Amino acid sequence: MTVFRPGGTCWRTAPAGRAAFLIDNEACFTAVFDALQKARRSILLLGWGFDPRTRLFPDGYDGPDDPDEVGRILVELARARPELDVRLLIWRSALPIAASQEFFPHKARKYFRNTPVHFRLDDAVPFGACHHQKLLVIDDRLAFCGGGDISVDRWDSPAHRDGDMRRIMPKQACHDPRHEVTLMVDGEAAGALGDLARERWRRATGRILPPPPDAGGDPWPDHVPAQLRDVEVAIARTEPEWKRRSLVDEIRQLTLASIAEARETIYLENQYFTSPLITEALAARLAEPDGPQVVLISTGRAPSWFDQLTMDRARGAMIWRLRAADVFGRFRAYWPSTPKGDTIIVHSKVTVIDDRIARVGSANLNNRSGGFDTELELGLEAEDASGRRQVAAFRDRLVGHFMAQTGDAVAKARAEHGGLVGAIEALNRDGRLNPIEPPETTVLGEFVTKYHLGDPQDTRDAWRPSRRRERLYQEAHALRDAMLGAAPASPLPRSP
Repeated sequence: MTVFRPGGTCWRTAPAGRAAFLIDNEACFTAVFDALQKARRSILLLGWGFDPRTRLFPDGYDGPDDPDEVGRILVELARARPELDVRLLIWRSALPIAASQEFFPHKARKYFRNTPVHFRLDDAVPFGACHHQKLLVIDDRLAFCGGGDISVDRWDSPAHRDGDMRRIMPKQACHDPRHEVTLMVDGEAAGALGDLARERWRRATGRILPPPPDAGGDPWPDHVPAQLRDVEVAIARTEPEWKRRSLVDEIRQLTLASIAEARETIYLENQYFTSPLITEALAARLAEPDGPQVVLISTGRAPSWFDQLTMDRARGAMIWRLRAADVFGRFRAYWPSTPKGDTIIVHSKVTVIDDRIARVGSANLNNRSGGFDTELELGLEAEDASGRRQVAAFRDRLVGHFMAQTGDAVAKARAEHGGLVGAIEALNRDGRLNPIEPPETTVLGEFVTKYHLGDPQDTRDAWRPSRRRERLYQEAHALRDAMLGAAPASPLPRSP
């Protein structure tokens, strides 16, 4: 039985003629540039952040009015093609967050003023929540969905080189190495994602956008090969309960169902890992004598002090829980570094289950991504041997690139050393993947971790930390009991 169930673990499924995994933003931004040039009727962008000064082809030098700045590209396209409707809908971020981004995206309103580009800020979420969906749809024929935004501190290559001047920002400083993953799909799946983006626009602005007229053409970038063909794409969402709209927690349900479905390997890349529900689901699988290996790759230390206090502390508690459950030695948690040992920021949100299920999107493995923020994720399930090879190759390439190894080398090591854990231990000769060690315990850290401050599960506990703790651990214990005694893919018990 498929893990993707419309109305439960996903919103809709729709076919795509082609799908491609874009590893790191060197690949993504290049593909975005090529696809934009082919747009005929519609460009729709949803984002958490956006900076029109972002360069799609950085070369190590930065100056005013660079021709590869995404803002200039969008304005020039809209002016040259009056029939092309260009719309950007970006979260109206809180001022402390905007200040850390030089007050973008707020300043982008002035950038696009008196241009044909329609730019709007979206605050249609509960207080304290954010719009975290990252989606680009072109002509309802091509869509990009992943964990990263089009911003000045997001570009990097899979090499994650030390001192790479192409990571330059407008004020001439270079940002830290960064890892992102995007999934690109076409066909009816892209059209369904266009529907989702237009519904967000309606909620934010009150204006109903019709689907773009079919003008033909194929915006798929010529240089990007399709890794999967004729595949069904699942679209999963998170939307908070707010203003008479019910909670949508498809991504949380899908994560738990995916963990229950695994037979050999659960591979997770994520910026955050703080959810007791997900932790208990993984712990239950680790307790099985013949359960799957579990590999988590995340950032060694969050770049912001707030995330260090909230997310890193809670992650430490989750890792201790999984280590305690790992009686058969099948769990590993790593953070990647550059050749010189600098931290690579892992901002991707990827789940790969066995050689069968691949999921890419915006949702973190924390509480708020399950029911408080808006999130979006795409999933694929391989149905034949060719598809399974492609899913395995995607995972192996991800793992290998952190160690400067090829995906083929990882596949060979998996076969020789008993799976993904053994492959990493055999190939990680330079120590580029480092064990994640929980931070030292402090009184403040224990308090933050105990009540998951800054990480509400949904609107019902957003401002009630004591209720949050009670709910989280009641549900986690109920989930653990259900997984130990119920069939796989059991739904998450609901709180009253």
